[in-house]
Amino acid sequence: MHYLYLLQGAVSLGLLWAVMTIGVYITYRILDIADLSVEGTLATGAALCARLITEGCNPYLATVAALLAGCLGGLVTGIFHTKLKIPAILSGILTMIACYSVNIRIMWNKANVSLLKLDTVYTLFERLGLSARNAVILLAILFIIAICFVLYWFFGTELGSAIRATGNNHSMARAQGINTNRMLMLGLVISNGLVGLSGALIAQNQSFADAGMGTGSIVIGLASVIIGEVLFGTKSFRRTLLSLTLGAVLYRIIIAFVLELGMPASDLKLFTAITVALALTLPMLRARLPRKSTVSPDPKGGGPDA
Repeated sequence: MHYLYLLQGAVSLGLLWAVMTIGVYITYRILDIADLSVEGTLATGAALCARLITEGCNPYLATVAALLAGCLGGLVTGIFHTKLKIPAILSGILTMIACYSVNIRIMWNKANVSLLKLDTVYTLFERLGLSARNAVILLAILFIIAICFVLYWFFGTELGSAIRATGNNHSMARAQGINTNRMLMLGLVISNGLVGLSGALIAQNQSFADAGMGTGSIVIGLASVIIGEVLFGTKSFRRTLLSLTLGAVLYRIIIAFVLELGMPASDLKLFTAITVALALTLPMLRARLPRKSTVSPDPKGGGPDA
């Protein structure tokens, strides 16, 4: 029973982080940018959502506001990178640093804001009879389904295809008349919007927002992306979205059981780094393994081209 409860908590938290993982995937894989601003925008979404809820705002409206705050953070990173010609990784770092001070201001110059005994987006489901964790799981699944549906549709449109083309080959996309700077900015806005949304959902789940809660989130996002891609595949965009969600959940399950086995919480970042390193080397190890020939030998002695 204890392990079932542990698994349920890991799944609920993994689903919330899956929203951020999808955002990280957009910049890391589609745009081919290492965007560190997510460590700031995650906390910004959480801080703004918590502040609005404590002020009496509807939790769902506060969550939407968190998404828009994340979008704004992505826009700032995009301006740094495309307009001011600052390298992408430095642009993300600048936004991340700026977000910390902004988050403190949002939370009345405090390091954290409590949401205990306040209504959240999960309260409605709890009133319907669901336990707190089941309410989180159900709402998170609904959010992920909606996000995946919208992204699957969007990246199939002309605008979404232009973003993908920009990430694949800037020069070729520019030669086709695509405004690559605008596409980069739009991709960063979408990515950080999802990260801000994830921050709001996580803050409401843990009943507080903290100015430093985004620290290390990029590593968590990358670990989930790599685990999902390696273990569940990326044969299609639809399959990739499912893999990202499963990767985030599996990562949280691994972390939960490793902690249960007695690993100190201070070693989590080291464990994550090792996990990501191993996941990144798996494709190389697979490529080095001997493969069986898929062409059956000709009984008459002829080869495949005979």
